[in-house]
Amino acid sequence: MKLTQLLNNFRQPELDAEITGLSLDSRAVMSGDAFFALPGANQHGLSHARQAILNGARAIIYDPQGAALTDVALINNVISIAIPELNCHVSAIAAEFYQHPAQRMTVIGITGTNGKTTCSQLIAQAIPNCGVIGTMGWGEPDHLTETLNTTPDALTIQKILKQFADQGKSTVAMEVSSHGLQQGRVNAVAFKGAVFTNLSRDHLDYHGDMDSYLQAKLALFSHKTLEFAVINLDDANSLKVLNMLAANVQIWTFSTTERRIPNAENLLVENISLSADGIHFDIRWREHQANAFTPLVGVFNLENVLAVLSVLLAMAVPFAEAVSRLQKLRPIPGRMEKFGEINQPRVFVDYAHSPDALEKVLKAVKGNGRLWVVFGCGGDRDKGKRPEMGKIASILADKIIVTDDNPRNEQSATIINDILAGCQNRNVTVINDRTLAIASAIQQAGKHDCVVIAGKGHENYQEINGKKLPFSDQEIVKQSLAEWSPNS
Repeated sequence: MKLTQLLNNFRQPELDAEITGLSLDSRAVMSGDAFFALPGANQHGLSHARQAILNGARAIIYDPQGAALTDVALINNVISIAIPELNCHVSAIAAEFYQHPAQRMTVIGITGTNGKTTCSQLIAQAIPNCGVIGTMGWGEPDHLTETLNTTPDALTIQKILKQFADQGKSTVAMEVSSHGLQQGRVNAVAFKGAVFTNLSRDHLDYHGDMDSYLQAKLALFSHKTLEFAVINLDDANSLKVLNMLAANVQIWTFSTTERRIPNAENLLVENISLSADGIHFDIRWREHQANAFTPLVGVFNLENVLAVLSVLLAMAVPFAEAVSRLQKLRPIPGRMEKFGEINQPRVFVDYAHSPDALEKVLKAVKGNGRLWVVFGCGGDRDKGKRPEMGKIASILADKIIVTDDNPRNEQSATIINDILAGCQNRNVTVINDRTLAIASAIQQAGKHDCVVIAGKGHENYQEINGKKLPFSDQEIVKQSLAEWSPNS
């Protein structure tokens, strides 16, 4: 694509050139690419322009805000274009380059504190020929390519959407994080559907306070391309989400507590029966009623399933067919993933890494036996949630083992002491080594007990001092259960 066409809506460069690719990473630039240089937390992307030029960048597109004069002087010998607030426009430029692929599909954005991954993966299971983008990767549910972030950067998103469109995908389910929204990564994604799951404390190290966190989430519901929105009415922030919607957006709501609003399609649930094998419930919509079942576990997963059902109905899947698809849904790796045979402890591996998520998981599995929980908190992240999670664990669990999560660049002892500050009982053991912590909990658990391993879920690594070391909660759980005995 010609550079003048690429930037037609922003600024006309004095010189033109054929652009064959786009890149935000100077190390990945190939001959013919346009390199985008954005302001960063520590340095401006323009400081890497030399590497981009050496790799064959045909043009440098940069934000003048914060750019050093020496760096600007360096790029005078190549085509360079300054675009103020470039971060807001990268998505639109990329959409132009890849020929607006989202317009060829039904793209559904899912946002909220908890449930984004589960909902996106379940939607992809329930809708044929559906792609998925999120925490676990992009592709199809059983064939995922790893992503660096829940919501990839603006260039990568459009490139992935182009691949989906070229593959003939009809639908895409995309997790949309608060970071992705605030940083403009999805500004030019033509969302036709949007889902709000819930909101609770998370990422305050980035957003600062809950109101700013909510405002970031709300941006998804102001996209002009939206045709329908699915809202969890049982969340206290649901009305604020509803107030963001344009008059032409079809509203779908769901509730497990009989909440409903006028002029909307309301899904209501009653006669909920929870078990370790799944959830039975009665669902009502308009004049339709049905008894439904899903093999997922926990009342919070009922909310996720209702969000999926709402999406199916919004996409004109007949009611009976939509309800029947719920029976075929499969648990998501690392999301209430169950381990243990008959006469062994039940062990659940879950990604819960926020106070609300941990509380929901522990309440979902608490039974007649003792409840064990093994968890930690990530380093270099919201420190305020650590004592809150300690408090929740001490209230709901009978036995607590506090361990390392992803310490990153923080001292393990500092993170653990922050957690312990919120614990309110003495049934707490500290075992820094996560392998030993998981094994210890399972070895001590009785056959009627339940053990929750929280925080890392599907992750296959542990991040310590800037390095990602191979690690899998699931593998440690399997090994520990294989060595478990009633007398261990």
